[in-house]
Amino acid sequence: MKPADVCKNIRTKKMFIPALAEETFSPQNEETGHSCHCWCNCTLTETGPDDRPVGIRVCTPSRSCFQE
Repeated sequence: MKPADVCKNIRTKKMFIPALAEETFSPQNEETGHSCHCWCNCTLTETGPDDRPVGIRVCTPSRSCFQE
């Protein structure tokens, strides 16, 4: 389940693998620094609509393109 402070348009391959889906946004991944390759579902690239990089740690409400 995705935390409320992460944009609904962020995607990662782990989301599509049932065995890994639960760990995609787990706090443990944040603590250990093991994030995953992400892309924006709006642009379908590693860059969001605001021309900034996409990632679990950076796609937060502080961005103009953030969607809850």
